[in-house]
Amino acid sequence: MAGDPAGELPRIDFSTFILSLSTSALCHLGLVEDPQTGRVGEPDLPLASQTIDTLAVLEEKTRGNLDDEERRLLESLLYELRMRFVEVGQSRKP
Repeated sequence: MAGDPAGELPRIDFSTFILSLSTSALCHLGLVEDPQTGRVGEPDLPLASQTIDTLAVLEEKTRGNLDDEERRLLESLLYELRMRFVEVGQSRKP
């Protein structure tokens, strides 16, 4: 079985899943290194927006089914990503 060369892969739960999506959004915003290339790429705002929208859909569809910690994490990630999206969008205007 293929896996992490340093050991086992982390257990996937809802929090790890949404953290993974938020990291993808940050990569699309050009704010963190792409884990595959190790480089910070140019922002791809449509792809970032789609990933943020995916998290918003998860928030809507899981409402009432998350524990308090998961709910707070999702809310704070969405808030932070939306703010970063606006900042990156404004910095790219001529």
